[in-house]
Amino acid sequence: MRMLFFKKNIALVCMVLALAGQITSANAAKKMYRWVDDNGKVFFSDQVQPKDVKHRRESLNQNARVIEVVEKEKTKAERELVKRLVLLRKQQEAIINKQKSHDKVLLSTYRSVKDMEVALRGQMLAFDSKRKVVRGNLNRLELQLLQKQRKAAQYERDGRSIPANLITDIATSKAQIDSTYMEISNQFQKKKRIRQEFENDISRFAYLININREDDNSGYLNVKHKAANELGLFICETSVRCDRAWVSAKQFIRINSTVAIDIETDTLIMSHKPYRDNDLSLSISKMNEQDGSQQLFLDIRCRKSSLGNALCRSKRVKDIRHSFNDFIKSTLPASENLE
Repeated sequence: MRMLFFKKNIALVCMVLALAGQITSANAAKKMYRWVDDNGKVFFSDQVQPKDVKHRRESLNQNARVIEVVEKEKTKAERELVKRLVLLRKQQEAIINKQKSHDKVLLSTYRSVKDMEVALRGQMLAFDSKRKVVRGNLNRLELQLLQKQRKAAQYERDGRSIPANLITDIATSKAQIDSTYMEISNQFQKKKRIRQEFENDISRFAYLININREDDNSGYLNVKHKAANELGLFICETSVRCDRAWVSAKQFIRINSTVAIDIETDTLIMSHKPYRDNDLSLSISKMNEQDGSQQLFLDIRCRKSSLGNALCRSKRVKDIRHSFNDFIKSTLPASENLE
């Protein structure tokens, strides 16, 4: 009987010790958290109260080593900035992809610069031929109008009233002449635009051909790097170089934007929205690329109107974008200014 009682006690003790061991292991496995409040006070606890979840906190193991970090909760303004940065990245990629696609079209359509020059002459001759036809129509309309006006003047000299149908014909002829002049003006502007686009394409084509000859294996990444002026990009070689360039980028916005700076962070400098048709709003974002490099991206916005859209397509805006890369390089110290 005593032996049975002794065995039962031994079993009970073993169960208690095993349970205690499990509790100790569970406590040892519990995470500890460390965080700093807004007043700079450091806290250690195995639980984070709801009022403290907004702070950046570190999870510690039993050896007090950091095993996980939860960043500080973003404010509404910070979340809006993240959205804007995402939008800017999409805009940047759209520009790069558009340029890449256009480059492929140029390289697949033409074999040489001479081919492009021949195509340009053909387009200009077509415009000139069409202009001659329209000009001939204009001369005919003006002669018809002159005859109708002389006929009306004869009625007046004879003391007779001018027939209503003749007055209507004169008004119709004047409207046709005005319309024809407008057509001539539109053709002239279109011809000028086509010539400019062709000349830009010829320069771009020659540039791409030279790049391909220098390095057949360079790929588009190299073209993108060397075409920074056209894309409004400044590609940083080092983080120090990017930090210096960031200071210059702010000056670039102050010089070229017609509205004041609205947002300034370590990754985004943005001026206010354009208020008037002739306003230019600039923004520059700092982008981290997958290969670890950084680049600054310039975006130019105009007012959403017909005049604003025309301004954003103008030479003035193109010149600002093209000057961005050179401006940044010119402001860097000589020892940093290496390409």
